[in-house]
Amino acid sequence: MARKASLSGFPEWLPQERLVELHVLDTLRRTFELHGFSSIETRAVETIGQLLRKGEIDKEVYGLHRLQAEDDPGAPDQDKLALHFDLTVPFARYVVENAGYLAFPFRRYQIQKVWRGERPQEGRAREFTQADIDVVGDGELPFRYDVELALVMAEALSALPIPDFRIRVNNRKLAEGFYRGIGLTDTAGVLRSIDKLEKVGPEKVAELLQEELGATPEQAKAALQLAGIRTEDTSFVAQVRALGVEDELLEEGLAELEQVIGEACRRVPGKVIADLSIARGLDYYTGTVYETVLVGHEQLGSICSGGRYDALAAKGNRTFPGVGLSIGVTRLVMRILGQQLAAASREVPTAVLVALANDDSWSQAQDVAAALRSRGISTEVAAKAEKFGKQIKYADRRGIPFVWFTGHSDDGTLTHEVKDIRSGEQVPADPELWMPPAEDLAPRISATGTA
Repeated sequence: MARKASLSGFPEWLPQERLVELHVLDTLRRTFELHGFSSIETRAVETIGQLLRKGEIDKEVYGLHRLQAEDDPGAPDQDKLALHFDLTVPFARYVVENAGYLAFPFRRYQIQKVWRGERPQEGRAREFTQADIDVVGDGELPFRYDVELALVMAEALSALPIPDFRIRVNNRKLAEGFYRGIGLTDTAGVLRSIDKLEKVGPEKVAELLQEELGATPEQAKAALQLAGIRTEDTSFVAQVRALGVEDELLEEGLAELEQVIGEACRRVPGKVIADLSIARGLDYYTGTVYETVLVGHEQLGSICSGGRYDALAAKGNRTFPGVGLSIGVTRLVMRILGQQLAAASREVPTAVLVALANDDSWSQAQDVAAALRSRGISTEVAAKAEKFGKQIKYADRRGIPFVWFTGHSDDGTLTHEVKDIRSGEQVPADPELWMPPAEDLAPRISATGTA
């Protein structure tokens, strides 16, 4: 990770680094599919009108232009193409366009690259991979999916070679009802200010609330008191009620958040917490909101976030409410590699190199390799019949643990032996039966214990 990229913000991995990324992707894919989520992939481009259909966005979008294309000054901007900056907006379009072919509630996972004009730094790239899960309903979506998604994500993150994490959950109804109850009517504005709490601190947020939204010092103090509540159990309910604010929407949000935290306490204790400072500035969130941080790596920011949206996708009078979470895979992998939190046991998938006794034995070596590959053993065949010592050195340099030798006995019978070049042990072997130890069959990704 000390290498400097030739094009800033567009990371490329060495083979052993890519193995770590693939392990993360495979783990997420396996967990999502175990919970019944179906994989989809959407196109990389959308019209600018589609990307902006929920209003102006705070992302720098990469537009597309063919080098040989003639400019059309009359073409409206909304019809021009741009690379998608997240997977949620394309998914909303996908649901609307394919609603007649989908079975609702529709459980989807999507792992793809996205592009943003970010200022490159650790944890932020211009091209990066996201992994999203969503459940979308037709007309309605039971609240229990909000609970389920927190549990699925906790399971997925627990399976990764990363430090301990906390999924911090709040509810927009709770927050908006509270602000309404203390007389702050611009609840979206208050949420945007509270969303800056970790970046600028409580004093600055209090100033913003008073200067930009007209809050009194008492109202600003109450909003910050709410944001200061954080519990690992459902005791947050009593703490909120102790603030003496009454509102119907507040009570609805309290009840919903209590369901999420109550079930999480039972199934994944300590992993999912109530944090009433979480605001998620995006306007389309309408209920549960999630943000996830790595313990001891909070400066990295959220590695997984999302929430409930009741009207992101619509078609005429038909609405498709949903709840979703998105993992910043590249951000996670950057931290794993940069902090050496995990490593691959070897740099290549190859478990066996079939050596050549002479150049005429190449075809015979291919037969051995085919027999091994038929049982799932990744195998290479040497390209030249160099001295065995050189072939062994080649395997060692590549990180290949076993070298296979073929020869002939005194009576002309074909013989096979395999050598573990780490221990030096060499034993007879049958290409139709031999298997390496399970731990050597494929590269293993293991946590290093560093944090």
